[in-house]
Order: sequence, then C-alpha cells, then structure tokens
Amino acid sequence: MILADDLGYGDVSCYGGKGVQTPNIDRLAAEGTRFTNGYCSASTCTPTRYSLLTGVYAFRTPGTGIAPPNQPALIPAGTPTLASVMQDAGYATAVIGKWHLGLGKPGKGPDWNGKIAPGPLEIGFDHCLLLPTTNDRVPQVYVRDHHVDNLNPSDPLWVGNKKPSDDHPTVANNKDKLRFQSMRGHRDTFYNGVGRIGFYTGGHSARFRDEDLADRWVDASKRWINDHKDEPFFLFFSSHDIHAPRITHERFQGTTSLGPRGDMIAELDWSVGELVDHVDKLGLTEQTLFVFCSDNGPVLNDDYIDGSVKMLGDHDPNGPFRGGKYNVFEGGTRTPFITRMPGTVPVGVNDQMVCTIDLAASMAAMLNQSGDTFIDSENVMDALLGKPNAKGRDALVQQANGGWGGFAYREGRWKIARNKGGAAYNAHLRLKNSLVPELALYDLQEDPGESNDLSGQKPELTERLNAQMEAIMQRRP
Repeated sequence: MILADDLGYGDVSCYGGKGVQTPNIDRLAAEGTRFTNGYCSASTCTPTRYSLLTGVYAFRTPGTGIAPPNQPALIPAGTPTLASVMQDAGYATAVIGKWHLGLGKPGKGPDWNGKIAPGPLEIGFDHCLLLPTTNDRVPQVYVRDHHVDNLNPSDPLWVGNKKPSDDHPTVANNKDKLRFQSMRGHRDTFYNGVGRIGFYTGGHSARFRDEDLADRWVDASKRWINDHKDEPFFLFFSSHDIHAPRITHERFQGTTSLGPRGDMIAELDWSVGELVDHVDKLGLTEQTLFVFCSDNGPVLNDDYIDGSVKMLGDHDPNGPFRGGKYNVFEGGTRTPFITRMPGTVPVGVNDQMVCTIDLAASMAAMLNQSGDTFIDSENVMDALLGKPNAKGRDALVQQANGGWGGFAYREGRWKIARNKGGAAYNAHLRLKNSLVPELALYDLQEDPGESNDLSGQKPELTERLNAQMEAIMQRRP
C-alpha cells in the first residue's frame, strides 16, 4: 500500500493532471484499475490514517485531529488493525514513512531517549522506520522500531512546546537563511532552512536532511522486501510527498514547471516506480497487490510561501472537483485510487465507490480473519480486485479534521455538506470562507463541482440525508 500525502485527484497525469507527468503512477493505472470514486475518509492526514488502520471513523475517538509532536499513541496497544489482520494471517508486516498517529504511553507521549512504545509494533507491525509526525513539525529524526535511529546517548533529544532558551534557533533569528517564508505559522524551531512547528534540541547525530526522506524510505523498503520475498508480506509505504515543506532531493529540484510542489509530485512518482520495479525484478508481479491512494486532497499554499500558487499555470490539483485539504467538498476526500495485480485485477476504469477505511474489512474478509471491530469499514475487496458486477460502498461519511471543520455524507449521486457556522477552510489560502452554506445538498452526477446547492429545492431529501449522517455519527461500538 502506497499512501501519498496531500495528493489531489488532478495531480497525476492519468487523472488529467497537466503540470507534471507521472509515468510510474500512470503505469499502475495502465496495468490495473483506476477508480473514479476512490476516497479517503477525512481531508486531513491523522484522521484518515487512523481510520485506514482501525476501520473506524476517526471522529468517534477524541483527539484524532492533526497530531502534535509529543502526541501519545492514538491507537492503543492491542487494537485490531489492518496490520494485525495481515500479521495474524501469517504476513510479515512493516510501515515505512510518515506515521503521524502518536507514539508512547497515554499522558506521557514518546520517550525520545528510551523505548518508544506503544506504537506500530503494538498494533500489528513487525517493523517500522518512521517520521514520527509530519515534517513541518519537529523533530527531524527517524524512529526505528522502538528507538530513535542513530541517537547518541551523550546528546539526548528533547522535544517540547515552549522555546527552550533565548538563543534557540527560530525563524525570528534566522530570517536571512529561510528557504520559504511562512504566512502565519511554522516559526518555532529553524532547521535546514525551514521553520517548523514545535521545539527540539539535541539528537544531532539522528537528524536527517529533508532532501533524503524519499531515498531513505525507498532504500529501506527494498531491503525489507528482499528480506521477506519468500513469504507473504504487507508493506505500508507512507510517503511524505507532497506535504509541506516541499523539499525534494537535489536531483528533482527544478525539474518541473510547478516549483517545489511539482518537483515533489515527480519525486513521489519516482518512489512508486522504484517499488513497482523492485517487486517486478523479484518475480513477484502477479503475486503482489498494489494499492495506491492519498491521505487527503490537495493544498497549494500550506502556510509556506513556496511558489505553489504563483507557478500553478493551467494545472488543477482538484481536477473537476471543488475544495481540497481541510474541507469536505469532493476535492478534500476524493483522490487518486489505483489497484494493480496483473492476472487478477483487470485493466480498466471503475466507477464504484471505495474508501481507504475499507481496506481493513476487505483484507480481513479475503484472509478469513475477524473484522468485527472494523465497524465503519466495508468489505469491497471484489470491487478493489475488479471482479465483474462487484459493488463498492453505497454511502460514506466524510470529515475535515478533528475538533474543527465540517462533515459530509454521500449516498449514491447525492451528497450533503455540513459546515458549522457556515464556515469551511479554504484549501489554498488556509483562510476561513464564510460564504459556504451551513448545510448544502449537491447532485454529484450532474454537478461534480458542487456549485449548485439544491437543499432549498429538495428539503425532504436534505433532511433525510442529514438525519442518516447524524445517526451514523452518533452510533457507538
């Protein structure tokens, strides 16, 4: 499973993207099934990742909004997950890449200088090599299994929310060295030319360069696959591309016309190609199911002023949809979604509705494992495998983030979007937009861009869908 970060429906060329060619992602689609109604469950990263692994809508669990650097583990040890289903079925399991689901004990968080647990290894993964949160937050270190990788005990790592000293490197005292200015945030710790959220000191031998993230994870993934090529394996490759700060390896910098954001799409595409080619070289092509998806829709200026708006040209990250990251219009949760398994998954385009939250129940059903706790996940494995006449899900709740943002509910062609106080986050400028109706009804078949609110014309349908969504949201395990 390859999970991109902030990748929009229109960001890849096989979905109509114009600004960057993505030959390796396109190859997955050309050799497999491209879904036109593939979703993530939320338009921000932490809740989507939570739901993907647990099969439970994140809004059911308090504190599952965008996780801060010292967030304790959001998924308690022993919780059945997509990974534990695979592990129980005899698969070797690993997650390599961005985590952003918290680490460490409740009320304490990660012990950066000791054993970091619970974490992925306590919920079904045999191995992990993680970016603990997301790279616009501190710290810039890897966590390998239960410890910070390459940490020197004589240089302990400290992570906190308050400035540790007057001379701590921040944006304020390094303005002349910034790669990107920020609009209002990302001004705490200054590292590698970038302002981050949060503060940290020490751990210098463990720190990485932003430029090397993709290379490190691809190399680690190849080596892990080599070690497990003779047994069933499940790899969750969780890319940081194309999340801000957008700093690619030097060989990708300046290679596209879209600036750093476009260069990151190119780097993501390279990562996909490296993994697909490696599996093919090992002779595992027809035995391996690839699932490619994204944790939420696109955002251009995500506080860092990196040319993403200025250099956009005629590229439209949303494709035909409205919105993007941070809101519940289609652009926020409908993303590229591709499955590939030559000889099993047919080549073509599939219009059935599937969601990242469904992977847990789908894999449990395929492997004859219990999926009883995956209460919001549906078995859509036949649709994912492209079987004739297979159906996806009929309805889906979409959320923005944790404590703020909107909710939406899609049932067939109809969708309601509910924005508290009539406010929705603007995915490009990160400004609140008060022009959004508090409750709107859209016909996605006739109006995929959600431009025509029909709630006034169809009040009974609007009320019914809103009641159905509320009933799902209030349901408790």
